[in-house]
Amino acid sequence: MSQPAYIQLGDDNLRAKAQKAAQAMSCCTLCPRECRVNRNEGETGFCRTGKLALVSSYNAHFGEEAPLVGQNGSGTIFFTHCNLRCNFCQNFEISHLGQGVEVTGRQLADIMLHLQEEGCHNINFVTPSHVVPQILAATLLAARNGLSIPLVYNTGGYDKVETLALLDGVIDIYMPDFKFWDNAVAEKTCQAPDYREVACAALREMYRQVGDLEMDENNLARRGLLVRHLVLPGGLAGTREVMRFIAQEISKRTYVNIMPQYRPCGLAGQVAELARSLSPNTFRAAVQAAIEEGVTRLDNRRPIFFKK
Repeated sequence: MSQPAYIQLGDDNLRAKAQKAAQAMSCCTLCPRECRVNRNEGETGFCRTGKLALVSSYNAHFGEEAPLVGQNGSGTIFFTHCNLRCNFCQNFEISHLGQGVEVTGRQLADIMLHLQEEGCHNINFVTPSHVVPQILAATLLAARNGLSIPLVYNTGGYDKVETLALLDGVIDIYMPDFKFWDNAVAEKTCQAPDYREVACAALREMYRQVGDLEMDENNLARRGLLVRHLVLPGGLAGTREVMRFIAQEISKRTYVNIMPQYRPCGLAGQVAELARSLSPNTFRAAVQAAIEEGVTRLDNRRPIFFKK
């Protein structure tokens, strides 16, 4: 089995990336919000995160895609806050209300090593876009102390290409959401009127770095791109257009999880169309649209719908 990317990169190169990312926090433009605050001095912008990352929870997670879970689970680390803050977020307490505690780089590295010791198949950074410097610093420390499993970048898709470039040679598996095609919907739900353009550029860069999802002899993901797409009521996610983009401009071999679990959470009621749960017919139509557009490498877990 090949070594994870960050080990092949080497200590010196990983340290240089960590230092460059840390310096960038002095006038932070690491994400598309470009708040330009000095996070190294404790100032915070849209993501409400200063010099230290906040962690809400970490554990072996068995609800992720099969190529990540295997027998022992994906080692998820849920970061507090977010650079999107969708009004319907299913982790509202974490992303909006700030549930979590600050951790040092050493503490974050220790969490990564603990998850590896528990047998997790990978380290899964959940909502990492605003804490790339902290992740790089912790990965450097963890690698020096024996971390040797793949890293997963589990993001909302609102990522700058320049910041993703700092992760080139570090991240093994990119798992972005592609949430919306219509920028008006993105503006209404997460104040991101440029979401489509940002997500398209981000997916292109992620694919350039890691290519299609590759499995090992145990059918576990070891490298590549895995895209998530949450189907929204009323067609608000623009599923057909998203799948057309993936098929035509990324790869028809892209592994895609079309997710059926939308339900009104948080402030979803602010948008009339989002104040209801997803219907089985809407989900089935979304899957059919993906297939018609040429995206057929789909996560095959069966959705469960409950009657009201």
